[in-house]
Amino acid sequence: MSGERPILIVGLGSAGRRHLANLRFLGHSEFIFLRSNQGTISDSLHDGLVTSDVEQALGYAPSMAIISNPTSLHLPVSVAAARAGCHLFIEKPLAHNLEGVRELQTVTKERGLTTMIGCQFRFHPLMMRLSAQVRSGRIGNVVSARAEWGEYLPDWHSWEDHRQSYSAREDLGGGSILTLIHPLDYLYWLFGEVLQARASARSIAALQTETHDDLAEITIEFASGVIGQIHLDYIQRPPVHKLQLLGDNGRVEWDYYAGTLHWESVLGEVEIEKVPEGFERNTMFLDEMRHFLKCVEQHTPTCIPLEDGIAVLDIALRAKDSYAERASV
Repeated sequence: MSGERPILIVGLGSAGRRHLANLRFLGHSEFIFLRSNQGTISDSLHDGLVTSDVEQALGYAPSMAIISNPTSLHLPVSVAAARAGCHLFIEKPLAHNLEGVRELQTVTKERGLTTMIGCQFRFHPLMMRLSAQVRSGRIGNVVSARAEWGEYLPDWHSWEDHRQSYSAREDLGGGSILTLIHPLDYLYWLFGEVLQARASARSIAALQTETHDDLAEITIEFASGVIGQIHLDYIQRPPVHKLQLLGDNGRVEWDYYAGTLHWESVLGEVEIEKVPEGFERNTMFLDEMRHFLKCVEQHTPTCIPLEDGIAVLDIALRAKDSYAERASV
């Protein structure tokens, strides 16, 4: 290897391969690959040192670790990497439960490490615009928020049987609430502390997954007074991903697939903003990785630190627990 400290890539599913390609695009060339052998991607699809041994991988003194293995495997390797002094970029969700989360928080603080949770929609140009304008009071005091995200799971990855993907397996941390956790993240980003989260959920027989929440309806009560509703599903075709906010002085709708931000005042005045020319999905992933690398270099906190990941995971788990308790009764 060259004098450059390598970057540890943990997991090479779709997320890991995307981060690898983006890091190469951003000028990095030294990598270690840690595989769990739980995924569906062949080792032949990349070049570099591949191991399934955490100690061996960390023995090469990587500067940072990109945690993109199945959700249920995030925490053990994140803690080990943090103890070895690696800055951490952890794909959403942080984990599938809270066991080990506080240990990770303690280690990263003691070592002074930079942490970031991979939630790329915070880097969508229209979502950033929405955030700035709503915070400035453009639609007044927000009273309700409605997010909807539905995509047909078998269409996600053409190279794999969707039933074997982590998204479809309860043991790997799948299910729509954790896999499609982004709306929980950006609503937490917008409105802060959550008092209560409740969910109704069901499996969809035609999908043949092992999860209990192929479809979920979540209601969230924020300390700010905002009432949030989130619909998530693995069945919709064509896909939909929208966020609607209602304020006492207007409303706004972000439509990811249309690439629009639709503002409407109480007087009926309408303004429609569109994504910048040249925007594509990977733009968000590149921008989040640039942000992480800059924060590592400058020793500054990222905009989505570990603490945000813990808070959003807690919301998701409260929602999951609420329907699990009713199901047991």
